[in-house]
Amino acid sequence: MDLDFDRRHIWHPYTSTLTPLTCYPVTSAQGVFLKLEDGRELIDGMSSWWSAIHGYNHPHLNQAAHQQIDAMSHVMFGGMTHQPAIDLCKKLLALAPDNLQHVFLADSGSVAVEVSLKMALQYWHAKGESRSKFLTLRDGYHGDTFAAMSVTDPDNSMHSLYKGFLPEHIFARSPQTGFWQEWNERDIEDFKHKITEHHRDIAAVILEPIVQGAGGMRIYHPQFLQRVRQLCDEFNVLLILDEIATGFGRTGKMFACEHAAIEPDILCVGKALTGGYMTLSATLTSSNVANTVCGGEAGCFMHGPTFMGNPLACAVATASMELLERNEWQQQTKQIERLFSDLLPKLKQHDLVADVRWLGAIGVIETKRPVNMEAIQAHFVDQGVWIRPFAKLIYMMPPYISEPEHIEKLVDAVELALKNPHLFQ
Repeated sequence: MDLDFDRRHIWHPYTSTLTPLTCYPVTSAQGVFLKLEDGRELIDGMSSWWSAIHGYNHPHLNQAAHQQIDAMSHVMFGGMTHQPAIDLCKKLLALAPDNLQHVFLADSGSVAVEVSLKMALQYWHAKGESRSKFLTLRDGYHGDTFAAMSVTDPDNSMHSLYKGFLPEHIFARSPQTGFWQEWNERDIEDFKHKITEHHRDIAAVILEPIVQGAGGMRIYHPQFLQRVRQLCDEFNVLLILDEIATGFGRTGKMFACEHAAIEPDILCVGKALTGGYMTLSATLTSSNVANTVCGGEAGCFMHGPTFMGNPLACAVATASMELLERNEWQQQTKQIERLFSDLLPKLKQHDLVADVRWLGAIGVIETKRPVNMEAIQAHFVDQGVWIRPFAKLIYMMPPYISEPEHIEKLVDAVELALKNPHLFQ
């Protein structure tokens, strides 16, 4: 593999072209293992950025891809439809909260967020109201495109340098009560104050339910989400839930909003939608939102990605949904959660550890000092695992098919890292 060319010409995510981080050459993947060019195998603790929930090279997903590619890989969705899209949308509506009745397919999670924000803006425009603001939470993350960045924490995120170029929205204090702690009603006060003061200007609330992902891997109390839903109803504000990271079983529920027994007005999904095979996302909404949008001046929703409803991606996503329908994921994520609950508290004894937390197939170790990315990545590869930390967060989101020995090896590698201060800044 020409790694010198890669280093000189290929720009990897969150990496400098001046001093690029080492990239490890992967030649194949099977189950929970990534095989490097030199023959080493790594247990994947990241599910390829949270998407490969069923593991790699899954025969059911492979078969769906092979069958579809022989028929057609793509056809425009404007004025046409096809069975893979119909099959997928049927399954999505069967799994999603009951009030969601319409599916808009898109390319990626960030685009799904863009779609949700545009839906909310067009909804109020159709009702003759000018509402241009969104209320969201500190420590949140919603994607890398411009509208998605505008509702991502402007101060404590990777997008802070764009502050001043983005539309300015309203940010409430993020919940402080952890998932397993006793609920503190004071947690909702700042959000309540913001929605009370600004509701006439707010098109929608957008937040990540239960788990704030790339903004800090924070796992908060379901009661906060219940109170948000109540306040949105009280002040007649739409609620958008970004389940791109949490959807399809990651938190131990099919969707994280089920922990709070609430329904959103608009739901964004992506990442695990195709089981990590292809890029695809969806924005689901209620008949009220969809019909109001389409009853306005434009007469339709003004959005249409070129690869919307890509048949190949839809076929693989349908196969992924079929695997989820078998309900094996429930026992799998419970097993992973039990292992994290047994193993992670022991790491708190280390001087470098500020906190540990877990939920479903998510395990987080928050450190007191940022990691040295180059050094700690090399450490994990030497230990036979793939964990990709950022800042002060070492986290694991392994494939659901991971066995206890895989989880134990991931955690052992983290523990060994904590004993080596040179791996941190």
